Amino acid sequence: MQAIEQNQMKKNLFILRTLVTKDFKLKYRRSVLGVLWSVLNPLLMMVVLSAVFSFMFRFTIENFPLYLILGTILFNLMADSTNAAMHSITGAAPLIKKIRIEKLIFPLESVVFQIVNFVISLAAVVLVMLYFSITPTVNLLALPLLIFYVLVFSLGLGMLLAALAVFFRDVMHLWGVVITAWTYATPLFYPVDMLDGWMKTVMSFNPMYHYVTYFRSIVMWDTMPDLVENLVCLGIALITFLVGFIVFRKSENKFILYI
Repeated sequence: MQAIEQNQMKKNLFILRTLVTKDFKLKYRRSVLGVLWSVLNPLLMMVVLSAVFSFMFRFTIENFPLYLILGTILFNLMADSTNAAMHSITGAAPLIKKIRIEKLIFPLESVVFQIVNFVISLAAVVLVMLYFSITPTVNLLALPLLIFYVLVFSLGLGMLLAALAVFFRDVMHLWGVVITAWTYATPLFYPVDMLDGWMKTVMSFNPMYHYVTYFRSIVMWDTMPDLVENLVCLGIALITFLVGFIVFRKSENKFILYI
């Protein structure tokens, strides 16, 4: 039995690695700059948004472009991961109908692929840090922990969305609206201090606020989030993952009837 389980795990890992590699090649196929777009895209977006918002917040946020790029690339990691995971089951319908395969691999692959892109895009953060002469500190050792939090949170949300999208296609359209609203509800390009007291209280229930603040703390504010903040980030991730996993597992046997 143990040997069978090990073989199945090896098979799943092989499929996961193959799918990630395939998506990576497809994303940059026929692109002159190729993988460099993972670095250039956040830099270009930072320049555009900095030009728009720097006049509003340049006196209240030090190193505003760095503040901006840290928030946007982490939020985009979650947004891109959940959106890709949401479409993963319906998009893999031809494969699921033909062979017996672990369906959880598809939302997992979507999130892992976006994590790879995020890691590459960190080169853009390094360039901005060099421009502002910000020296990395030992606090950056907490970055893998933050990536783990966001991965688990995004996977949980992605599994939930993937399951719902199979039965209710309207979820695919609605999620775009939710992400847009969530973008403005998260302090990506404005300071939290400008919010009223009750709005700050509401903000504490926004998972991405905690993750974005964590990222900025270890990169540009030279502070290590305390144990309480780490427990909050971990708790949000685990609860979301558990909900998504339960919904996905309870409904996956019916996917074949709806995809």
